[in-house]
Amino acid sequence: MLRVPFSEMMDQFVRVLLGKGFTEERAQQCAALFAEASLDGVYSHGLNRFPSFIEYMDKGYIDIDAVPECIHSFGAMERWDGHLGPGNLNARLCMDRAIALAKQHGIGCVALRNTNHWMRGGSYGWQAVEAGCAGICWTNTMPNLPPWGSTERKLGNNPIVFAVPRAEGAIVLDMAISQFSYGQLNTKKLLGSQLPVDGGYDTAGNLTKDPSAILKSGRPLPIGFWKGSGLALVLDLMAAMLADGQSTHEIGKLPVEHSVSQVFMAFDIGAFPNLDYINERIHEAILDLQGAAPLEEDSTVRYPGEDTLVRRQYNLEHGIPVEPSIWQQVTRL
Repeated sequence: MLRVPFSEMMDQFVRVLLGKGFTEERAQQCAALFAEASLDGVYSHGLNRFPSFIEYMDKGYIDIDAVPECIHSFGAMERWDGHLGPGNLNARLCMDRAIALAKQHGIGCVALRNTNHWMRGGSYGWQAVEAGCAGICWTNTMPNLPPWGSTERKLGNNPIVFAVPRAEGAIVLDMAISQFSYGQLNTKKLLGSQLPVDGGYDTAGNLTKDPSAILKSGRPLPIGFWKGSGLALVLDLMAAMLADGQSTHEIGKLPVEHSVSQVFMAFDIGAFPNLDYINERIHEAILDLQGAAPLEEDSTVRYPGEDTLVRRQYNLEHGIPVEPSIWQQVTRL
């Protein structure tokens, strides 16, 4: 693959966004969220997602000038309306607000309605830990996941993020409720790669590792089979309830995915009187995990987010790997 310097990718994103009418500040913030996703190795929601983001803007599903608005406040919890603004900017603002509430109350929760795709969900987990907070956030989506016992897509794969701060390296779990996110399926398809384990069904109803077959059937597997199916449902209902927003089945009536509901939670661990002891116990738990005997020689057991900082530094030094056709598409926007 071609490798592109981070600064060059930022410049291209900013150029396109300014040309679409973004202010300089919002263009820089939005571009950074896309470029940092690719920098950290989440290519499916960085560069690869940028052209469709521009397409949604051009079609009027994203209002580039819209700014989230607080519509209800309940102490440590607030309800916001995203007014269909850029999803990553809306999400960053709402996690910032959850962090501010946590610094005031110990815990902060912001529920957001009428927003767009947040792109890389892990961005907001890293945002929380960099502010010294633990974080949880999730989003609902359009119907793209069959419930267990059906072939009809009724659930969203509703990504969720958990983030735990740690001086030696934060633990950040960013996952969809399907075994593989649609971004991962599309990336594997683009690379001509198979999945490491069965990720869904083909059109004949057979389990398969072929991402193209799963995309064609629209039948990805939920994590944990029926357990993931149930988890997808309750995450959707919790987000819609807390935000007073749309649920997955309502989003499914729209022409494309937008007007989604999201939740951002932050916990100010700096307020705990025994923080040093807590940090020591977390560190010991990670060391114990890393000490597990690996199944394969020359491999290790890793915690979520362990490779992110290493990959980030490598890509800063050597350039971000990009698919040439997608990079050309962006440079021609």
